[in-house]
Amino acid sequence: MYNVSDMKRSLALLLLVASMINVQNVMAQEKITQTAGRVQLGEFAPKFAELNDDVLFGQVWNRPGLSPHDRSMVTVATLVGKGIIDSSLTHHLQFAKSNGVTRTEIAELLTHIAFYAGWPNAWGAFRLAKDVWADGAGAGDGGKEAFQREMIFPIGEPNTAYAAYFTGNSYLARISTEQVPFSNVTFEPECRNNWHVHRATEGGGQMLVCVAGRGWYQEEGKPAVRMLPGDVIHIPANVKHWHGAAADSWFAHLAFELPGKDTSNEWLEPVGDDEYSKLED
Repeated sequence: MYNVSDMKRSLALLLLVASMINVQNVMAQEKITQTAGRVQLGEFAPKFAELNDDVLFGQVWNRPGLSPHDRSMVTVATLVGKGIIDSSLTHHLQFAKSNGVTRTEIAELLTHIAFYAGWPNAWGAFRLAKDVWADGAGAGDGGKEAFQREMIFPIGEPNTAYAAYFTGNSYLARISTEQVPFSNVTFEPECRNNWHVHRATEGGGQMLVCVAGRGWYQEEGKPAVRMLPGDVIHIPANVKHWHGAAADSWFAHLAFELPGKDTSNEWLEPVGDDEYSKLED
């Protein structure tokens, strides 16, 4: 049973998490500004330039319902679907890249919509996309830099101290060492930790809060659970489990070690490639 002190700490932890998620939602999306309308058509068509810069980009693109990343994906898909594969699409591909859309994501998007928008349209869009992503920006680091732009918490340094218990590369950033200690753990695509158990004779366990990307959490004997930004996973003590990134996405979560008695971590076998490959996004 938890005592009053434990209950107070748990309540403070939940309030802290709620406030961080709210701050992330407010801060993660920088305001989009556009001047192309006025630069190119300011004298010839001033009203059109105003609507383009102030209404379309100034208002619609800054609405809170979708992130700039997702709006770029929707816009590219719509343009290709309408057969618009000229300089207008090039501009939106460049804009999508600046909004954090990766080469993997744009390739998957165009492959998917080829079946709906037409094969020639997809071919034309691929030719433009290859040029936009040809400089390899974000490719040399596997998309790490682009992923950092998706969240307010730092990726941190390579998680070398626990590398033996991970498949793939992970990163660790200590966010707080006082009151409620917790860290941000970042996984590259396909990275996951070994099966493990948070041991405790009383209390204990762990709480995960997804802050960016897509990942998985699984308890032994249960189906894997998809994790998306804002999702919270409560891991009881003495339960065998693992967590990590989706195959095609970076993933980051905050990790809170809950107070308990006689706490320790027991690291077990890796999550095998065959086991991991059966997960469906």
